[in-house]
Amino acid sequence: MQTVNTDVVVYPAPTGAVVNSDFTVKVRKPHGEWQLLSSYNVKVDMHDVRNASMITFDCNGPVELDIVKNTGTVQAAVVRPISAGLSCALEANHMSLHLDGPQQLSLEVDGDRFHNLHIFANPVEQDIPQVSDEGVLLLAPGMHHTADMLETLARVGSAVRTNVIYFQPGIHHFDTSRLEVPSHTIIYIAGGAVIYGGFICNRVEDVFIRGRGILYMSDFEKTTFYRGVEISYSRNISIEGITFIDPPHYTILIGQSEAIDICNIKTFSTRGWSDGIDMMACSDVNIDNVFLRTSDDCIAIYASRGEYQGDTRRVRVQRSILWADVAHPANIGTHGNYEGDGDIIEDIVLSDIDILEHHEPQPDYWGCLAINAGDNNTVQNVLYENIRIEPFELGELFNVRVLQNPKYNPAPGKRIRNILFKNIEYNGSCLNPSHIEGYDIGRKVENVRFENVMLNGEHLCKDKDLVVGAHVAKIKIHDYN
Repeated sequence: MQTVNTDVVVYPAPTGAVVNSDFTVKVRKPHGEWQLLSSYNVKVDMHDVRNASMITFDCNGPVELDIVKNTGTVQAAVVRPISAGLSCALEANHMSLHLDGPQQLSLEVDGDRFHNLHIFANPVEQDIPQVSDEGVLLLAPGMHHTADMLETLARVGSAVRTNVIYFQPGIHHFDTSRLEVPSHTIIYIAGGAVIYGGFICNRVEDVFIRGRGILYMSDFEKTTFYRGVEISYSRNISIEGITFIDPPHYTILIGQSEAIDICNIKTFSTRGWSDGIDMMACSDVNIDNVFLRTSDDCIAIYASRGEYQGDTRRVRVQRSILWADVAHPANIGTHGNYEGDGDIIEDIVLSDIDILEHHEPQPDYWGCLAINAGDNNTVQNVLYENIRIEPFELGELFNVRVLQNPKYNPAPGKRIRNILFKNIEYNGSCLNPSHIEGYDIGRKVENVRFENVMLNGEHLCKDKDLVVGAHVAKIKIHDYN
């Protein structure tokens, strides 16, 4: 079970979990007793799949980390995001790091971003369900038959409004690979619990999936298209605190749903279409303090697609870290109602974001911050603010186009308008110019503004840093702080 030391909570990995021995890491509150942290193995980057490390613990104040790289010496160590302002004390293969409180970080030795140490210092959990509470289904490690689980839950939870399924520390399996969660249910995944499987929220409301455990999907077949959590036709769904390792498809799918809150999740993926958080025909989605390292788009905001039909409105992504080993950190607009008059994607805010990578060999999919309106979509009223972009391998900063992608769009997009890039900072050597382009005279890009956009310490320059194509109106660049 968990070990508590006042301000620090650690969670030993269960027997059978896939761990990584590249680093040995200990944590303590200042001048307290050291506690050993379990280091999990996480796969990264579908271009060349490699094994990285991940540690996770909780704290509610300052902590010290003692980190040893177990092979070779260390010439240099970098802590990212750079905006955290952290550095290691370094001696031979031994590193020391002080944190003021909860943070999501990457420690990279000698420039290696693919065998790095991911450090997730979570806030200490509040309101943990008590196993003695009425309506709690307590699950010990092992194989769980989902039909029996739901039947038992209905029986034990009949007297309470909200039921709880409590996964204890250890390895868990579902006989059906994914559990369909009923309305008015808390799924609690304790720290030290590893679930081989995912969850489906279909036509439900008031579901909360939370904890400090792990959904492990690395051994699932690629062709099964499993997602970590699939939310369809639902409302008031919350996901908080858990980690996803290598889902074959999206980490979280949100389809035609509303009032969705996603906070402090972490994910790693290595397969085609293994996006982070994708939404179709949704409204009122709040994504806060997430770490997404994916091998496709980290965040994708669409309108209609497949069975999910309608506009997408009021999406906020904030205080997060986006690491796209492949494709876009953030992508808006590709899919919509191409057979009808199109959809509207509007009132989107991305704020206080660190982008740690963008690597895409195909130029048609370039853009750390991309709006690619297809399928008769209108994309409007989008704000990108306070975004820090670190050196990336291949792509461009901004890509704003009304287009028809032959692979995905039966019809071109309709329009893009009222887009603001504010307080954006990039430092790096990949300086491919950004693109803004309409489709034809009736399918334009209009009113795109850049305020305090800095590239390597200089203001964005329209002549040098932007390629403005045809059917574009009202591009404004304000060169002031």
